[in-house]
Amino acid sequence: MKDRTRELRAAKDSDEDDEVAVSLDRDRFMDEFFEQVEEIRGFIDKISENVEEVKRKHSAILASPNPDEKTKAELEELMSDIKKTANKVRSKLKNIEQSIEQEEAMNRSSADLRIRKTQHSTLSRKFVEVMSEYNATQSDYRERCKGRIQRQLEITGRTTTSEELEDMLESGNPAIFSSGIIMDSNITKQALNEIETRHSEIIKLENSIRELHDMFMDMAMLVESQVRKISCPFLVLIMVKDSSWLDTFTVVY
Repeated sequence: MKDRTRELRAAKDSDEDDEVAVSLDRDRFMDEFFEQVEEIRGFIDKISENVEEVKRKHSAILASPNPDEKTKAELEELMSDIKKTANKVRSKLKNIEQSIEQEEAMNRSSADLRIRKTQHSTLSRKFVEVMSEYNATQSDYRERCKGRIQRQLEITGRTTTSEELEDMLESGNPAIFSSGIIMDSNITKQALNEIETRHSEIIKLENSIRELHDMFMDMAMLVESQVRKISCPFLVLIMVKDSSWLDTFTVVY
């Protein structure tokens, strides 16, 4: 009878080599995944830092009736950078999500997959949190600009309710603010100049928010989907009432 011990041993060694190769591939994949996680986390931190700087620029602009062009240009650059970085984060999070869904569709389940799902959920939560703060910052700035316009209108002798002022802003016509006002003093002229400045800031702000609208909605759906899929108590999505200038959402813990 032929001795097959050598063949069996060779087969066993081959199987062990295959297992080692698979393990090394998996380790390499997870190393690359964690590098991606750190990159995304860095992007989110950058957005957070920029949002804080945006707040400082808002305060500087509101402190002056005629803010300098340099400060306004710096604010626009910050907003543009936030938009670019946020789109990078969204794209990378969606790629991770698609990778996870592909493995789930093949009924794969492993510790590595659970780790990736947890990391993806954590990053998505942090991203939504930071972008919600950005939305709140923009909303606050709009209200402060609106308040300054209302006060300057009062200086010119024109009293408006909040609703009337909102209608004037939505008209998109700067001339509506000077309608019926007699330019009889430097104070009136200065007041109208500031009204024009604040109105211009609001228009820029609304354009910026509209550009980010699709991304906000996309991330809202992503997080809402995670709430349904993952047994985690830390994510609850609340959609705030839609308006002509802002769609936003808030993360509640």
